[in-house]
Amino acid sequence: MEYLQSNIAVIWYLIIAFFLVYYVIADGFDLGIGIISLASRDEQERGIMMASLQSIWQDNQTWLVVLGGMLFGAFPVFYGIVLSSLYIPIFIMLFGLIFRGVSFEFRGLSEKKKLWGYCFGIGSLIAATGQGFAIGTVFYGLEIVDGRFTGTIWDWANPFSGLTTAGLIFGYTALGANFLIIKTNDVIQEKSYRIAAFSMMLMIIAGAGVVLLLNYHHEYVAQKWATLPSIMAAFPALILIALFFYYRSLSLRREISPFWLSVLIIVLAFAGVSVGLYPYMIPNVVTIHRAAASSPKTLLFMLVVTAVLLPVILFYTGYKYWVFRGKAEKEPDVEEG
Repeated sequence: MEYLQSNIAVIWYLIIAFFLVYYVIADGFDLGIGIISLASRDEQERGIMMASLQSIWQDNQTWLVVLGGMLFGAFPVFYGIVLSSLYIPIFIMLFGLIFRGVSFEFRGLSEKKKLWGYCFGIGSLIAATGQGFAIGTVFYGLEIVDGRFTGTIWDWANPFSGLTTAGLIFGYTALGANFLIIKTNDVIQEKSYRIAAFSMMLMIIAGAGVVLLLNYHHEYVAQKWATLPSIMAAFPALILIALFFYYRSLSLRREISPFWLSVLIIVLAFAGVSVGLYPYMIPNVVTIHRAAASSPKTLLFMLVVTAVLLPVILFYTGYKYWVFRGKAEKEPDVEEG
């Protein structure tokens, strides 16, 4: 128990990292589909794309609420600093999520399906942009003095965060395209193969730029790369191997493996950045232990509750995906109530 209490903050860091990656993947592919739909000139194609998300997109967004609640309970210092310094990109993200949700529902009942279809895509792009700038700013670092944010409201608008945003959007697009490969046939599926290949390449380029800038901006990150043997070198090596099999599966027109390989690539990229930034949650300012709640009993209680509820939630989510498996070949009819 003493060992658990002394390392409870690290355990919660790993739990929240899992939920963050889960959210990026789960909501990432439906945000990606929304972004892809903006490029479609065929309203029937857009309808099929949106139909592939009909039963799951609401569930995917709820993971963001769970993540926010866990951050508030486990790392209140980090939660407070981030909300007070990044409320503009966070507001942009929330607006995009609300706008896309309203657009999705209105499109099913409106005669102006093209208008609301575009609104759904625009909302998806706005939400992804807000997330990218928020994540990028945290990676880059914030001006904190005595636990208070001392920067300006525009600190998030910097080139590094812009590059991070581009990488996130390309990653979401790749996930969305790979999900469409699973859920669609014929023309949409063939387009999705091309989009999946191109967007993944752009994500890797942007990701490499992010890593180089992190090494340049944070000396302790660069030291981890320079120390030999370096565990950091394992991540790009594994990513390159996964990329080889990813593009091979696309060339062979596999349906399921490209999605899971893209998930693996994103997990490896996130893990590499996290190991590089560890033990800081905000580089050079706030460590994991400093950001954690003052009472270990709070974290232990939350851990017990999570251990009970998490398997139930994951089982329900997995079962729902299984029930609604199969191809989305047409847009479902909506009955007016």
